[in-house]
Amino acid sequence: MKAIRFHEFGSSEVLRYEDVERPVPGAGQVLVRVAATSFNPVDDHIRAGFLAEMIPIALPYVPGLDLAGTVVELGSELTGPKAGDRVVAMLPLDSAGGAAEYVLAPADSLAPAPRTTELVDAAALPLTGLAAWQTVFELAELKPGQTVLVNGAGGAVGSLVVQLAVDAGAHVTAVDSSQHADRLRGYGADRVTGPLDLAAGPGAVGGPFQVVVNHVRVSPEELAQLTPYVADGGVSASTAGPIPEDPARGVRSASLWVRSDGSQLTELVAKVDAGTLRVHVAAHRPVAELAAVHEDAGAGRLPGRTVVRVP
Repeated sequence: MKAIRFHEFGSSEVLRYEDVERPVPGAGQVLVRVAATSFNPVDDHIRAGFLAEMIPIALPYVPGLDLAGTVVELGSELTGPKAGDRVVAMLPLDSAGGAAEYVLAPADSLAPAPRTTELVDAAALPLTGLAAWQTVFELAELKPGQTVLVNGAGGAVGSLVVQLAVDAGAHVTAVDSSQHADRLRGYGADRVTGPLDLAAGPGAVGGPFQVVVNHVRVSPEELAQLTPYVADGGVSASTAGPIPEDPARGVRSASLWVRSDGSQLTELVAKVDAGTLRVHVAAHRPVAELAAVHEDAGAGRLPGRTVVRVP
């Protein structure tokens, strides 16, 4: 079979499109014929070796944490999925493998693919969907009626955080550039505004808020300026560095390390099929161009969430 692999850490040039042996499922594993994966910034960090100590991987390594495809074969001791099932999954960080014709996936990472979207587009859901779910319901412990500020709301994770929070009954203020405004209003945000003027303080955008979610990479000094945006007793959650806590006001801070979870992914798929969660795909690229996708991402040229098709 064909796969993209890298044999050493480095720039996008280390990615090679080559022939590899088709894997065989072991106990608890499912062999999936891949329809698509997608690009996530963590793919770039793993390839470059920035996460080598946190995520030990064996080389050569097949990137691609997201998976959408069709079950082909089951390992031993499995009774759930069956051959022919259309599935999605977030693959383990230390094994990945989505940028290949076939991949082994832990059975407990799988969820049925959405019925209301193309299978290839479903590859845009797993990692970002799980990151949003775990931010909203685990880190923030969001309750109906709470006020939420989402900074970087137009991005892949931020867009899903907005929708999950709205669906949970929260009042959402979505912050991003004007190009995302119509889409964010369509997601049900109560208020949509341009980039924060941190010097103006929370009152300028209707704050402070019971929950502040940040997806914008800023300096530590600017992160500290977000703390006043959190109301007394509130919580901040950030994927771009920790927002300092304020114990005197009961303000706590939480950081995300996303994990695979088939049950949560099944809940996300149900919301997609119910029409309460929409996944925005900005571009489709063939897997043979994955090195160029990585290069474009590093240069800031990706238009947004990019699905990578596997022929």
